[in-house]
Order: sequence, then C-alpha cells, then structure tokens
Amino acid sequence: MELKNAVAIALIGAAPLAQAQDRGDVNSEFEIGILVTSGNTEESNLNGRLAIGNEFPRWRNMAEFSARHTESEDETTAEQYQAEGETNYKFDERQYWFLRGAWEDDRFSGYDFESSVTAGYGNRLWESGDQSFWSVSTGLGYRYNRLDEPDENGENAEDSAIARFATQFDYAISDRALFRQKLSTEVGLEENNTISESETALQATVVGNLSMKAAFRVKHVSDPPEGKERTDTETALTLLYTF
Repeated sequence: MELKNAVAIALIGAAPLAQAQDRGDVNSEFEIGILVTSGNTEESNLNGRLAIGNEFPRWRNMAEFSARHTESEDETTAEQYQAEGETNYKFDERQYWFLRGAWEDDRFSGYDFESSVTAGYGNRLWESGDQSFWSVSTGLGYRYNRLDEPDENGENAEDSAIARFATQFDYAISDRALFRQKLSTEVGLEENNTISESETALQATVVGNLSMKAAFRVKHVSDPPEGKERTDTETALTLLYTF
C-alpha cells in the first residue's frame, strides 16, 4: 500500500517538471494569514501556501503546497498538510489532456492520509485576456486513503477507482481585482464515498506584487470515518505575494 501512495506523491512532484527542457512563463505566489475553521476543528490558525505554475505552447503545469498548524497550551489542536500537482497537454487552443495527483494529511480528519491520481479531458470553454477563463474537466483515476483507526470491518484503508469532475472560473474584475470559484467532486466507483470541495476567493492588489485575499472553502465527505463530521469549512484572510 505504501507503494501506491509513493506513486501519487511522485506524480505530484513530476508535474511541474514536465517539458522542463523548454523555456516557459513561470508564475509563483506565496500567501500567509489567519484561518478560522469549523467542523472537525474549531480554532483560529496560521496557514501558509505556495503555488507555482508555468505555461508552454503545448504544456501547462501547476503545483501547490499548503500547511496549517495551531498549538494551544502546548497541545496541537490543528495540523494539516496538502500537496497537489497537475500537468496539461494542450492539443488545441482550448482542449487538453490532464494528469493530476493530490495528497493530504489532516491530523483531525480521521484519516492518516488521503491520496488520489486522476487523468482525463479538459476544456477552457471561455477565455478573455490573461486572467479570465472558465474551464471544465472530467476523468478517471484511483484513490487510496489510510484510516487512523480500523473501521467496523477491521479495515484500515479505503481504496477505489474514482470519477473526477471539476470546474474553475476566474474573472478579472479589474486590473487590480480577481474573483475565483473552484469546484471539484471525486466519486468512488467501488466504495460509496464522494468527496467534494469548493473554494470561493476574492483578491485585490494592495501595492506592487502584494495583494489581500479573502477565501471560503468547503470540503464534504459523504461517508467520513466514524465520529467525524461530513463537512469542514475554512474562512481565511491572507496576504498574497506574487513573484
């Protein structure tokens, strides 16, 4: 089982390196701020995120890493680490094939870790300028989640073929403000568990490359580990620096 998880992590790391022999436009951003959560954890936390993307004539690569950690009276009350990567092969101006890997370790979710690998088809249905677009994608893949404790059947892991559906809408309100909506759903084809995530964000330039960002995130697990909530929410206000 460890090998399956290693494959997912390897794909995440490989995505930003696709076609590295060619030169492309590289965009990076770093954000840090305060996070307020509800659900399995109800705390105020400090969170950080690093995202890297580059664009080639035929390839588009993205990688993202995030973490949050809170301690109260020398006791950890929230701890989460996430990594995901995706590479797109653009076979015409709008359409592309994608390969995506994701990994998450949330200490209070009931899972030791969650991981998935998916591949499929995507389309930028609408695009305007450098920042505004609407894309949709669908594909098939594999999910492997390890539980903190064995379930009622004595199993300590969940694995299944999955179908993934996702969409992202970015709209440049002005040259200093951007609205973003991301939605994704991964449906288990062999075990009855659907994981859906949503992120709604608004960012505005403060000065130079520094922006203020407000975001609301929701994660829903239809069949979570015993004793855990189905829905977690995050409300964050962060400073974002692009370079």
